Formats: sequence, C-alpha cells, structure tokens
Amino acid sequence: MRVLIVDDERTLAEMLTEILKREKIEADAVFDGADAVEYALTGRYDLIVLDIMLPKISGLDVLKILREKKLSAPVLFLSAKSEVSDKIAGLNIGADDYLTKPFAAGEFVARVKALSRRKAEYVGNVVIYGSLRLNKDTFALSSGENEIRLSATEFKIIDLLMSNPEAVVLKERLIERVWGWDSEAEYNNAEVYISFLRKKLAAVGSDVRIKSVSGAGYLLQSGTKGEKL
Repeated sequence: MRVLIVDDERTLAEMLTEILKREKIEADAVFDGADAVEYALTGRYDLIVLDIMLPKISGLDVLKILREKKLSAPVLFLSAKSEVSDKIAGLNIGADDYLTKPFAAGEFVARVKALSRRKAEYVGNVVIYGSLRLNKDTFALSSGENEIRLSATEFKIIDLLMSNPEAVVLKERLIERVWGWDSEAEYNNAEVYISFLRKKLAAVGSDVRIKSVSGAGYLLQSGTKGEKL
C-alpha cells in the first residue's frame, strides 16, 4: 500500500510519513493543495491523507477536483477544526473518514489500515473479493472449491487489483508496482499477464472479472456488477 500525506505543517507531515513507514506502509508527503492534486492524479496512491487548511488549493477543493476526475482512492481528512459542519462538508464531497487534530499515532495508523480495507476483506493473509480468495502465503487463487496456483508476477498483479477493487489501476502504476521504476517492462507485458489471469479466473469459476479501461488501465469487478469482460 502507498499513501500520500498532504499537510502544510511539514513537521507533522514528515512525522506521519515516518509512522507509516515503520508499519511497512510506503508514504510520500507534499505540503500544498496544488502538489496534492498533481501527485494524487498519478494514480500511484492507495489512500490520501488530506489536511483541510492548505495553501494554494484548500483540502476541500482538492477533494472536489479528485472526485470530479473519478479518482476513487479513499481520503482521510485531517483538520484542527472540530465543528460538525466541517466534518459534514468533507464527507458530503467524498471523504471517507475524518480525524481531528491532535490525535494519537495509534489511532491514525488504525484509521489508515481500516480505510485500506474498505472494499476488499482481509482474513489473516487471505484477501477476499466477491467469490475470489487470494492466499498471500501460498499464491493460491480460489473460488468455491476450485483453486489454482499463480506465478510471482501474476500474484503481484492480482494482489494489487484485489487491494483496489472497483477502482481503476493505471497501467503505469501496475508496471511500477510489479516490475519497478527501472524496469524495461512495457504495456504489452502487463497485457500478457492480465490475459493469463483472466484465464485463471475462468478456470476457478469466479464471478470476478478484470475489465480493461481504454487508455487507462484495469478495473476489478464482481461479475454481478456489470458486463463480464
């Protein structure tokens, strides 16, 4: 999981980044609303921690922009304001949770982890979405009584998709996460492995499908929620 921290209090932003890194969660920090929009729209982040009072563009306006751009990553608002009206305003425009400063580090980490699980269910080292189960220890993908083993690359791809179900995972982000920034892997590498995974989803009889989003990336959906692709 990768988190974007947005807060103009640099000391706080850097502290939160370090707290998450100690939890083995990758995190980057930016300090104004303009950078928040630029970084968030890369699609590299699984969750955004967003202060309301920001220079250049307010946190509320940042969130409006991101939701207008169809970015579905969960957002945790941070603010020194405790008034109910501020919380309602944030939640009404698409925030997923709200944390009032000051807060304990443990509560912050718990909120982040809870939001990261908002669509996929985790039971120990097994991720569940729809009829699909992914065992992170054995690389086994299963549905009902049917099970199939995945290669390391297939596992990395389906793990990323199942951690962000019903949200578009950009091809650039997929290649970065699976092959790395310095890899020579190209889009056709991703397409080949997506094809392998589609065959394995069919082999285990899952109702989950990987949908191609033209010009963008891939979207994991339950077969009951749309066209089976």
